Amino acid sequence: MKFVRKWLPILIVAWGAVPVSAWEVPGADGLQVHGFLSQGFTWTSGNRWYGRSEDGSLDFLEAGLNVSYRPTASLMLAAQGLYRRAGRVDPNQLRLDYALADWTFWSRSVGRAGLLLGRVKNPFGLYSETRDVAFTRPTIFLPQSIYFDRTRNLGLASDGVQFYGERYSDWGDWFLRLGLGWPNGVGDKEFERLTLGGDRAGDFDPHLSYIGRLSYEYQGGLVRLAVTGAIVNDRYQPGRDDFFRAGEPRLKPLIFSAQYHGERLSLTGEYALRFLDIHGFGRHLPDTEITGESYYLQGSYRVLPKLEAVLRYDVYFADRDDTSGRRYARLTGRPRHARFARDWTVGLRWDVTPWWMLRAEWHKVDGTGWLAASENDMQGRQRRWHLFALLTSFRF
Repeated sequence: MKFVRKWLPILIVAWGAVPVSAWEVPGADGLQVHGFLSQGFTWTSGNRWYGRSEDGSLDFLEAGLNVSYRPTASLMLAAQGLYRRAGRVDPNQLRLDYALADWTFWSRSVGRAGLLLGRVKNPFGLYSETRDVAFTRPTIFLPQSIYFDRTRNLGLASDGVQFYGERYSDWGDWFLRLGLGWPNGVGDKEFERLTLGGDRAGDFDPHLSYIGRLSYEYQGGLVRLAVTGAIVNDRYQPGRDDFFRAGEPRLKPLIFSAQYHGERLSLTGEYALRFLDIHGFGRHLPDTEITGESYYLQGSYRVLPKLEAVLRYDVYFADRDDTSGRRYARLTGRPRHARFARDWTVGLRWDVTPWWMLRAEWHKVDGTGWLAASENDMQGRQRRWHLFALLTSFRF
């Protein structure tokens, strides 16, 4: 395993330098192999983001290799392996990102329908399904109010089945995704720290969960509207001498998305409500219901054919009934800015070649609500801080 972790990123770079035609396998029509590698640098004026970022950190690396094969016109098989290093949140993790069978059982000129079976990416908002590939993200880091990096594995994929249906017409296209399965990432320690306030003796196990997204596109994506809903179920299994009982947190996010994607100007906005129900953990964590609220507004403009600028305002509230965090601070003695975050982001993207991209961005943040507990002590967090990031990314 150590050998794989050491040499996988280097192999990805080497593969990226090989022409795509070198991956064609004689007699294997329909077989495609792709990959990507991203290396980032982060610096923060206070707090930590992906390693010891106060002094500058290179602890942000993503590398993936995916393969797809279409044995028949109606069936496609696809899988992707992912290596990710992101500070203490993802310390040198190598995982199976997705592995699925895509069966299109109905296909006509007016639409199609099918099933996805296996480890499937969750249709969560606008960016979740492709967030691993830097070329598909609007910025180096997605809006943290909705696409949390600290618990990214929880919303990324599920082991189960998804139905998809598409309907095409002259006045727009409709897309429906409905899924049920067992979410990945429930057992991650960052999720445990977020829910229970630290590393505990027990573990979380995923239970059957549900997700759905309905979206509408006009003129091939010029305008896109979507609504996403999910019910995420899991259960805590107490360990030996654990003072928590077998509790069950239930998360029900609801996201409204809108996007205009013109030739040079793109405008995007998403609004989310997170209904969290925590019960059954005992007197050390009383039963509670909390509704979180988030939104962001984002604009990007293609200054030159290969140069794009982006501006975003991103807002996160852990509890919409306590947006200042004062009630939380009074009850717990913890800093109130741990319950909110307001983030101004300015960024640039330069597509050096179709396969190589460079990015830079600056964040001005008020609040620490989406910082990872594994990298930041609660009492030591600074309310107002800056984040600067650079990224170079390759794909093939």
